[in-house]
Amino acid sequence: MKEAGQYPTRAEAERVSRIVLSALGGHVTGEERVDLAQTLPEEAARVIASQIPVTRPLTAAAFVEAVAARIEGSTPATARWDVSSVLSVVADLIDEELLRRVLAQLPPGYALLFGRAQLAPPNC
Repeated sequence: MKEAGQYPTRAEAERVSRIVLSALGGHVTGEERVDLAQTLPEEAARVIASQIPVTRPLTAAAFVEAVAARIEGSTPATARWDVSSVLSVVADLIDEELLRRVLAQLPPGYALLFGRAQLAPPNC
């Protein structure tokens, strides 16, 4: 994660990762949350699994804004970098089928945050 986000220290990378994963944890529920937690390293799994599910999922833009509000000195641009850095690593750690299931739970726009193209659903 430190390399992916080009963070100066491991502690900074871990702090940003915890913030982003805690925000994501409230948006992923059910089997997808369990499978995601089982696939990620132990600390990341704990952060994901410990979150209370949100009642209304945030749009991708609002998700980035929410993360920005939790990172001291963050701007929308740096928060997008932080979110994309963490979620791209998550996408690389899990298989494509689980990623597809996670993205199916989230509003449109999140695929780009995971470093993937936003594909149109079939029959559009």
